[in-house]
Amino acid sequence: MASIYPVILCGGSGTRLWPASRSDQPKQFLKLVGDRSSFQETVLRVKDIPGVAEIVIVTGEAMVGFVAEQTAEIGVFVTILVEPEARDSAPAVAAAAAYVQGQDPDGVVLMLAADHHIAQPEIFGEAAVIAARAAESDLIVTFGVRPTSPATGFGYIRPGEPLLDGSVNAVAAFVEKPDRETAERYVLEGYLWNSGNFAFKAATLMGEFEAFEPTVAEAAKACAAALTLEAGIGRLDREAFGQAKKISLDYAVMERTQKAAVAPAAFAWSDLGAWDAIWEASIRDGDGNAQDGDVDLHGASNVLVRTTGPYVGVIGISDIVVVAEPDAVLVCHRNDSQAVKILVDGLKARGRSIASRKSAAPNGTETLVSTTGFDVELRRVPAGETIVVPVSTVQLLEGVLEMDGDVYAAGALIPLDAEIRARAIGAATLLVTKPR
Repeated sequence: MASIYPVILCGGSGTRLWPASRSDQPKQFLKLVGDRSSFQETVLRVKDIPGVAEIVIVTGEAMVGFVAEQTAEIGVFVTILVEPEARDSAPAVAAAAAYVQGQDPDGVVLMLAADHHIAQPEIFGEAAVIAARAAESDLIVTFGVRPTSPATGFGYIRPGEPLLDGSVNAVAAFVEKPDRETAERYVLEGYLWNSGNFAFKAATLMGEFEAFEPTVAEAAKACAAALTLEAGIGRLDREAFGQAKKISLDYAVMERTQKAAVAPAAFAWSDLGAWDAIWEASIRDGDGNAQDGDVDLHGASNVLVRTTGPYVGVIGISDIVVVAEPDAVLVCHRNDSQAVKILVDGLKARGRSIASRKSAAPNGTETLVSTTGFDVELRRVPAGETIVVPVSTVQLLEGVLEMDGDVYAAGALIPLDAEIRARAIGAATLLVTKPR
């Protein structure tokens, strides 16, 4: 069997998961279900699949810190390819395929999104091996998940005739997100959810790019030829990458190729696209409630309540989502979770920065408590920026800080007896307690 190269795409911010997910804190790096982020779970899910040779992450410059921090937390080494700009999924996937082809001409890419939830990693691993074997026969295999409900938030796949040994099927059609009535019909007729995850030989996909979108293929090959890695990080050449057409993988290849196949998968899957999906994937109590943070529930049922800021008390309600951040609070019915995007679009139209970035005081500092003896400040530091920290006790709430040659991860408590300069490797949040 050929070697497998998981390629994890790490872009996007998850508008429907506002206010927790924003461009400066994308959803794939948030710990929304359990103690690890969906990105970390994705990395852990692939690292022990038989035949895995190298895990490759494709991301933007602003997310490199998140990737480095979260892979260090789980102790997994990865190669990071950094896009100089966002040009949709096709140029990113092509660049990764060209890189893998250069490493291993027969290598099979397992292309995965970083923000999906899969409850049974062992079943996923079995499906990945089946898909990778089919990919060796020059098929481009997508994972089709057996529906558990007539969901309207997913695209669907209509399976065609069995291929190879019957472990995969030809793709008869890709279909867009349906209305409720159409979704019910799709489920009855054996359609599968389109998970947006794939397996293919790097060389096979590059051949399809050359046939259908030659600018994407040429840009990818130029990026791979010019690439140098330093400490596992390689930045794709800006000029070469910019020559690629801005287009998705679906439009560039999947809807045009004659090599598309689908591997029916039995694992429970969600793209965690909205708060109702977070509730569905979360551990719930006997009343169907999922909670995280400083929360009290009384007489509530089937609610999701999450807070990283103020205390939240919920009394006598059902089927509600409450998400509280230090600068914003969302309350909606679970059935209206998909409409959060409309709210965020309205904020953007009015020029409200809160739509895409977590707000703070102009200098990134917010005073939480001030007494005669001390001040407690919340400081937010963007990735790559340097701040001066006074004599104080620093609690690192999130992110990674470098201070005087030492690196500190989230949870660290750092006493400082002298002023010091600190650099945020990933976007960092600090609680600074300083004497007055």
